[in-house]
Amino acid sequence: MRRGPLFEKAVVEYLRAEGWENAERRVMGGANDRGDVAGIPNVCLEVKNTGVMEMGRAVAEAEKEAKNANARWWSVIFKRRRANVSAAYVVIDLEQWSRILRILDAHGWLK
Repeated sequence: MRRGPLFEKAVVEYLRAEGWENAERRVMGGANDRGDVAGIPNVCLEVKNTGVMEMGRAVAEAEKEAKNANARWWSVIFKRRRANVSAAYVVIDLEQWSRILRILDAHGWLK
């Protein structure tokens, strides 16, 4: 198995251990791809294990795939070199970050 699918598998296993028991790898969908990981409601995850982090390209891909999946939320998960899967980088845009902060604040979790 190549390093991309291996990291996707590791991400799915981590998410399942964290309580997202429906997380699963998706089969590539070509032009209609809907992300690498499914099973988290309304979320599209693009998983990358590359030598160079091409953030702009990966974010554009995740945004497109989220539209294909009709998902409100998306993120790119980049493998962190020589680190456990739990230390992977998760990239979102400022708009989503602000929405997440509003949700946390509405539940009193920022106080």
